[in-house]
Parts: sequence; C-alpha cells; structure tokens
Amino acid sequence: MRKRQSRLTYLLIVILALLTLSPVVMLVVGSFSKGLNAFGNFTISKYVSVYSDPAFYAVLGNTLVFVGFSALFSTILALFLAYLNNRTNIPGKFMFKVISVVPMMIPHVLFAVSWALLLNPSNGILNLLLMNIFKLENAPFNIYTIRGMIMVEGLLDLPIAYLIIAPAMASFDISLEESSRVFGAGNMKTLFRVTLPVLRPAILAAFILCVVRCLASFAVPSVLGMPGRTYVLATYIYRTVTTGFIADYGKAAAVGMSILVLSISLIYVYRYMTRSSEKYVTVSSRGFKPVVIELKKAKVPLFIILLIFSFILIMLPILVLLYTSFVPYSMVPSAKAFASMNLSHWKNVLNDPISLLSLKNSLFLCIVGASLGTLLSIFISYVIVKVKTRASGVLESLSFLSFSFPGIVIGIGFMWFFVRTPLYSTIWALLIGYIATYLPYGIRPMTSAFIQIHSHLEESSTVCGASFLTTIRRIVAPLLVPGIVSGWILMATMFFRELSLSVVLSRPGTETMAVQILKFSNDGLWGRLSALGIIMIGISILLVVTANLVGNHFKPVTD
Repeated sequence: MRKRQSRLTYLLIVILALLTLSPVVMLVVGSFSKGLNAFGNFTISKYVSVYSDPAFYAVLGNTLVFVGFSALFSTILALFLAYLNNRTNIPGKFMFKVISVVPMMIPHVLFAVSWALLLNPSNGILNLLLMNIFKLENAPFNIYTIRGMIMVEGLLDLPIAYLIIAPAMASFDISLEESSRVFGAGNMKTLFRVTLPVLRPAILAAFILCVVRCLASFAVPSVLGMPGRTYVLATYIYRTVTTGFIADYGKAAAVGMSILVLSISLIYVYRYMTRSSEKYVTVSSRGFKPVVIELKKAKVPLFIILLIFSFILIMLPILVLLYTSFVPYSMVPSAKAFASMNLSHWKNVLNDPISLLSLKNSLFLCIVGASLGTLLSIFISYVIVKVKTRASGVLESLSFLSFSFPGIVIGIGFMWFFVRTPLYSTIWALLIGYIATYLPYGIRPMTSAFIQIHSHLEESSTVCGASFLTTIRRIVAPLLVPGIVSGWILMATMFFRELSLSVVLSRPGTETMAVQILKFSNDGLWGRLSALGIIMIGISILLVVTANLVGNHFKPVTD
C-alpha cells in the first residue's frame, strides 16, 4: 500500500511540475530570448526595452491604482455585507448570502460589457436616459476611465473577499465588543479598537487575494480600459503580442515575469497569514452562540439598500444584455424601442460559423477539461490529505502555485512551451493551459471532502483484498460526490468563461465564446455580443443545474 502511494505521489509531482513549472520556466527563458524563432539566443534587451520605456511606468502607475483601489473596494464591500448577513437581524439573510457570491457565475467579460452598454459616453443606455430627462448636452458618466474600471472590478471580486471574511465574521465572539462598551467605549471606538483588529487576518487575506485576482484581470481592463486608452500591465502585454507586424513575445515575457513574481509573493503572504491566524481565535468552547445585533430603525433602510445593490449586482447586467440583444441599436427603453424589437441579432449569431465554432470549442473545453481536471484533483487531494510525507507536501505547494498565475502571463509561458510542439495552435493547448491554471479550484473542494473520510474505511477495504484503485472507485469516490460536484462546477464555470489565457493561445479555429465576445466588443457589435452573452449565461446555468442533479442522483445513501 505504501509503495503504491509513494509511486502515485511521485507520478503526480511529475504531472503537476509539467503543468505548473514548465510554462514558468519557459516564460523565464523566453524573457531572455530574442524571439520565438530565436529560442536560446539569449539577450537582456527585452528587459532593457521594457524598463527604459517611459510609457511602461505610466502603465505601472495605472496598474497600482487599479489593483489597489479595486481590492480595497471589494474588501470594504465584503466587510459591510458580511457584517449585515452574519451579525444583524437584516431580513432575507439567505438570499443576500447567495447574491454575494453569484457574480462568480457571471462571465467577467459580460459583466464589463453590460456596464459599457449602460455608461459608455456615446450611446450608453443610462447616459442617454439621463440626457433626455435633464436635457444634458454631454453624457454625465464615462465608464471608460480608471474609476469605472475600479468600480466594475471591485464588484466582480466581491465574492472572493466575502467568502474569506464571512466565516470569520460569523464566528466572532460578540462578548469582546460588549466588554469594550462596558468600559465606556462607543460603537465607533469599539469597531476600530476591537472588531477590526481581531478580524485583521481575514481582512488582510481578503485584500491580498483580491489584489492577486486584480493583477490577473483582463476582461475589465480590455473592455473598459482600452477604449479609454487606460492601460494596465495585462493590456500592455496584450498589445505587445497583438499589435505591430511581428508580435514581441520576448518583451511580453519580460513584463509577465514582473507580474508573476509579485503575484506568487502575494499568494505566499496570503498563505502565511491564514496559517498563523490561530492567535486571533475568539471562539473556543462548544457553548458559543453568536449574538444577533438588532438594527431597529436602520433595518428597513439597510434592507432597501441591499435590495438595490442586489439588483445592480445580479439583475441589471443580465437585463441590459437581454434588452440590447433585441433592439436594432442602442436605444433608451421606450414604447418605440419595444416596438422595434426583433430577432435579427440572434439570427446573425446563430448563422455565424465562427460564433457556432466558439460555442462548440467552449463546451468541449468546459466539459472535457473540467472532467479531466476533477479526476486529477481526486488523486492529488487524496495524496495531500491521506499521505503524510514530504513528497505530499511538495505536491500541495505545487498544486497551490498555479492559483497565483495571471492568465495572460502564464499564457505567454505556454506559448513559448507549445510553439515547439504539435500542440501549438490546437484546442489541446487551450485544454492543458486551462487545467494547469484552474486546477486549484478542483483541488480545494476535494481536499475538504477527503478530510471528512476516515482512513479506517480504506484500511478495511485493503484488509478485504481490494486493490488501491478498487478502494478509490468503490469506497472513496462515492463518498466524495459532494466534493466532486463542487469541484467540477467550479472548474467548468471557470473554463467556460475563461478569457485572459484564451486571447494568447487561441488561433483561427480554436476561438472560444469569451474571445468571440471580446471581438464583438472591439467591433462595436453590441447586439450580437448581447445575444451570444445570453446564450453563454444560459449554458452556464444549465451546466450548474445538471451537475447538481447528477450529483444528487449518485449521492450515497446512509442509514
């Protein structure tokens, strides 16, 4: 048994090293190479070219502002929502808890596009409405600014911060605050002297993780930043490899190395902070029961605020896309607009061979990729939880490493890796890149599920003569159904909406839906974009519902 586990561990280390370390190594080598056709011809000219370019430092400044304020906005918003949902008597708690994480299900490119449709300065629906009502000559809002990017990115990253802060908020012992008030401290002083310091690890961890995700963000900077000529590092890399007569992948790799080093450093800071959070524990006895704070007169106003926020966060993007998919051009909702609705955009999309191909490719990548990624996650999680060796520790570190990979950066690494193989410019290159980048989303739910399974079950199976694979298939896997379903859903939704890695690796014939939506956005084909976007959202929901139904069907029955 031990020998089999050891062989499995080393085999998984090799597979994970190929998936996670190979593109990083190639990114490093590529950053010192003159070009894809001059691999191994080393030079530092790419770094000199990047860091001597004055425009690069303007981009770097934009990136710091965008990343810092987006992460801050997400964290503050998550703190506010977590407090209301976990510590107060606000009505509709369950609904608001679900709504706080629903943005994870909406493709980021569609969320960004919906805000462009509302607030772009030329024909944004909300801008046109306000101009008509108040007789304004100019649009009052312009989403194509750094402020617009920060707002949209902050809303998109809210679920990440909320999922970290909410559990800490739920287990916070309110007696600490009561003690503070007994000694004469007011509500604000108690908040800043007691509540926030105790929650500091969760708050900082949420902020750091949001910073990492903002660094990796491409949808918002490309849809909202590039039209307003506000570039960040992700779009700087994208322009480097898509503009000009010859794409400069060496220069892109040099910029990508800076982002990758920063992202990996932040991820390990996050891991250190979450590991050393035991000293902030405030709940230690089984008799703990969190106290609910009465909102009194503030209950109704806060409830209305949350309803409005929920509408903005969930319903508004979908309604805007649905409306735009039926009107012939951008129009303020009116009797004339509703009378002119037709199916022309839908017909154009459904008759467009590239759109249909992108749908086929995305479905293949999401179903096959998520299934392969989930299968790999089962074995990796098994070794991490059940095999307590140094090698399993190495495997765990490798499995977490790819979480810090910004998509467009690691896409450049994969480009250097695949260009010398038959996989270059094929759908299989995208499949491998997706699995390598999003594997942690499958491993985390599976690891949690494995922790709940006692090792005595496997030992009993082995004593009865079952092989290792038989034990996994007949004993362990049926008990893992909830974790398998969660992991598959997470990976499938990530694969289906993936954009940043796809814009680098996709070639004619391997377009994905997200890439096609970005193309429609760049061409100003808002109606076709909206129709394809609604199809994308509908398929995402269908995949999640189907996976849950299948999971419930195969869930083991226990007496």
